[in-house]
Amino acid sequence: MVVETSLNSQFLSNTYLVGVDGGEAFFVDAGGPVEPLIEAAERRSMTPTHVLLTHHHYDHVCELDKLLARWPDMAVLIHPAERELVAGATGDMTPDEIVRVGGLEVTPLHTPGHTAGMLALLVGGEVFTGDTLFKNSVGGVRAPGSTGYEDLRESIMGTLMALPPETIVRPGHTDATTIADEFERNSFVRVWRGLDSEGAEDCTAFGDPATLVLLGDDYDGGHKAWVRWPDGRDDIVPGSQVQRAG
Repeated sequence: MVVETSLNSQFLSNTYLVGVDGGEAFFVDAGGPVEPLIEAAERRSMTPTHVLLTHHHYDHVCELDKLLARWPDMAVLIHPAERELVAGATGDMTPDEIVRVGGLEVTPLHTPGHTAGMLALLVGGEVFTGDTLFKNSVGGVRAPGSTGYEDLRESIMGTLMALPPETIVRPGHTDATTIADEFERNSFVRVWRGLDSEGAEDCTAFGDPATLVLLGDDYDGGHKAWVRWPDGRDDIVPGSQVQRAG
């Protein structure tokens, strides 16, 4: 299995081309730039037949039209909850129903939290995690369509961390990692596992009082914050929106 990656320098979002030389292939997301992937498909004599979307956000679909201009007959699949949110989507990708592309079998795993219809795509010992799990970080739950902290935590701990440790993780933004590395090193996962303690520092988030449970890394070199509101609700927010009491 061949995986080619293109990184959008503005959004730091990944688009992937997956397939075998001389055979059918598919794209994971379409945030671009897609031109290098079009060139790679042609150089490898691949025939892309599908675009598989992890979710509907703009930074993951904004160059879908360019892919369809090159291969207008490709199927564009997404979770049914988000199909109406993407112009150009042609069908549903139902969790746990295998999508076959050439000799590859893709298993969509429902991982809500960042969005209601977020899908991770498991194929050939690799998992494309969209905006749920990143190297050393996790997705936020403040973007449009989010279903909240509890869903995100369960998607990571109950679904992704249950995959074999050697599984390669290809996230929706920046660097690849493995399930084993995230299980041991990801600061959010470590607290959820009970290896590290929760913080209890007073802070404000989006200008409102909160408790800073964890200030972790984010994929862009900044921070992602886990905060707890006075009513007991937990939230994952951009670190830039948190002001520490000190």
